[in-house]
Amino acid sequence: MPIKIPDQLPALSILDNENIFVMSEHRAVNQDIRPMEVAILNLMPNKIATEVQILRMLANTPLQINVEFVRIHADESRHTPKEHLDNFYRLFDDIKDKQYDGLIITGAPLALLDYQQVTFWDKICEVFDWAEKNVTSTMFSCWAAHAALYHHYGINRHLREHKLSGVYNHSPLDAREQLTRGFDESFKVPHSRYGYISKEDYLSIPGLKVLAESDTAGVYLAASENKQQVYLTGHPEYDASTLAEEYQRDLQADLSPTIPEFYFPENDPGKSPQSTWRSHGSLLFTNWLNYYVYQITPYKLDADNIQAIHPGV
Repeated sequence: MPIKIPDQLPALSILDNENIFVMSEHRAVNQDIRPMEVAILNLMPNKIATEVQILRMLANTPLQINVEFVRIHADESRHTPKEHLDNFYRLFDDIKDKQYDGLIITGAPLALLDYQQVTFWDKICEVFDWAEKNVTSTMFSCWAAHAALYHHYGINRHLREHKLSGVYNHSPLDAREQLTRGFDESFKVPHSRYGYISKEDYLSIPGLKVLAESDTAGVYLAASENKQQVYLTGHPEYDASTLAEEYQRDLQADLSPTIPEFYFPENDPGKSPQSTWRSHGSLLFTNWLNYYVYQITPYKLDADNIQAIHPGV
């Protein structure tokens, strides 16, 4: 069964044209099942592009999923029309009395700012704490992963002099791990970030396991043993063109970016790159929804039942 998204969301027609299985809200209301409730806190400036990328990853699952888009504040966006935000997004303050099976918190273009310099730092910390009591499993992506590790465990990231940008080979570390079930022994993932946290720092956190890594890009995937927190440092949701668009944007901003590694054919930015990571990304999100959400989430979705499956939180 597909993800259920609002009838007028632009992603609906885009994904349908890609032969991605989605269901309009109108059609879904006639099905008598308990769908998974998944919130997506979208911190990216171009929210529409990010919506399409994440929904594409969520769509290849036998579960029906109700998706709710969330934003931190009501400020206007330079990259997303106000009408779109008003129609398809809810403020966190308006949903914090609800519970969710799953939560995805995206990255944000805040790599060079100290966390305390982020204008919504106090609010995102409130979200992190709220999720522990109201969400069965949360996936933190890129900047959000590093920010959550800092908030929960005091582990601070380090910054590279030059951005890590490219498509890198990775390896899963535990053949029995459900989140990486079905992964090839080597798989590719795009990365685009300045920040990194050493593997030793990850391993210093009790109850946290490193699940996949790259010789070049470092730790890619980590999760808590109780499955409530998943930390993802790469971008399996990226379109084939996303790194190219970021590279051109940085060129125009006179940031002297390096050409993304192992990405353009013959390392030539004039040639169109191809996606070599989408099947892995789809499998990762499917495994997360199945093993970290559906298999353990309570049928009656309330705070008491969520906390019952995560004792000690």
